[in-house]
Amino acid sequence: MTERFSTYGDFWPHYLREHARPQTRALHYAGTLAGLLLLGFAVVIGPWWLALVALLAGYGPAWIGHALIERNRPATFTHPVWSLLSDFRMVYLWMTGHLGPELAGALAMASEDSSGNSPGR
Repeated sequence: MTERFSTYGDFWPHYLREHARPQTRALHYAGTLAGLLLLGFAVVIGPWWLALVALLAGYGPAWIGHALIERNRPATFTHPVWSLLSDFRMVYLWMTGHLGPELAGALAMASEDSSGNSPGR
């Protein structure tokens, strides 16, 4: 069953929970950064097909992580734009050292939801 989100603010904690394991996040970081680097080369020096390789480099490791580590379905398939924005946001927060609190909050929210307590209690 696919979860539907009415706002990006609702989607973001879900996205983080889908990337709970550090190995999955590491594959995302590597793929996102490699994809951006290859896309940059494609734009600046060419050739154009390097942009296609950038897509494979970006999404390939992430999808492998979801299949083999998290054992869940990538959010790209149901929320492609929010998922792409979240990839960039997660990498940025990781690079600036601010991902930990965001991740902890999302995981705590899931724990409270599963225990029957509302986040406001």
